[in-house]
Amino acid sequence: MLYISLRQYEYVCAIGRYGSLSSAAQHLNVSQPALSNALTRVEEQLGHPLFARRRGAAMALTPQGRSFIEEAETLLAKAARLENAAETGAGKARLRLGCFVDLAPFMLARSLRLLRAELPDVAVSYRVDNFEGLISGLIDGRIDMALTYGMSMDASFSKQTLFSSSPHALVSPEHPLAKKPQVSLRDLAAHPLILSEEGLSAQHVLGLFRRIGESPTVAHRAASLEIQRSLAAHGEGIAISYANPPAKISYDGIPLVSLPVSDSFAAEPVVLARHGTGPTDAQIAVAENALLSFRT
Repeated sequence: MLYISLRQYEYVCAIGRYGSLSSAAQHLNVSQPALSNALTRVEEQLGHPLFARRRGAAMALTPQGRSFIEEAETLLAKAARLENAAETGAGKARLRLGCFVDLAPFMLARSLRLLRAELPDVAVSYRVDNFEGLISGLIDGRIDMALTYGMSMDASFSKQTLFSSSPHALVSPEHPLAKKPQVSLRDLAAHPLILSEEGLSAQHVLGLFRRIGESPTVAHRAASLEIQRSLAAHGEGIAISYANPPAKISYDGIPLVSLPVSDSFAAEPVVLARHGTGPTDAQIAVAENALLSFRT
């Protein structure tokens, strides 16, 4: 008889991944008591603690907890593959591609076309998500590979750089910096910024300013790139984004100026990533080779 459910495995893995009940609850969209109850039941069943609880500190994995989560993530990945096989028909191969939300308008459609041309007998699906969603999807097997920026991935991921992307500053034509051919981070630091609502993206941009000893004011955190562009076009501040659509107007028809950021250290690689660093299967190898055509 099975005494631990897949849902409880999922909850415990999320606590380990995000370091706290509150953060895990937010990402899973469940209540903290539900997570706490699941963790208590799992620890009672196993007979030992999985986390060391310290007041005011993140929940640290015990050695037994680390081993448990490694095996639990493997189990969840196998369960996801079984579930997907049931959805697409027994024996039908499936490939699941992830793509970072701001890259998707530029890369997703071409990627699907390339993959379906190279793997005509494979059911190709995709998931567009933020950094944390893609990382968790790669770890638990819900996606096989992802097109994303290289930030926030540790040595447990295999990454192949496709090209380097530099940020742009988006301003209204009336902005004092609008006539410059390019701008530096120091130029931007004196003006209010419009950053992404996505946590890791905003932290990355603010980290660039910290490298030059600056701490700019953040006027807005926008839920999407187009909201960033619209706010910038209306003079609400300077939007900073690695995605740079060719259109010179916002969605609501207001002119917009895109200025390259000149600091070389601000460049960030766009990568094709998968979880694990060892050899992969033939299907993933073919898919990776197809997507390497994005290299410049």
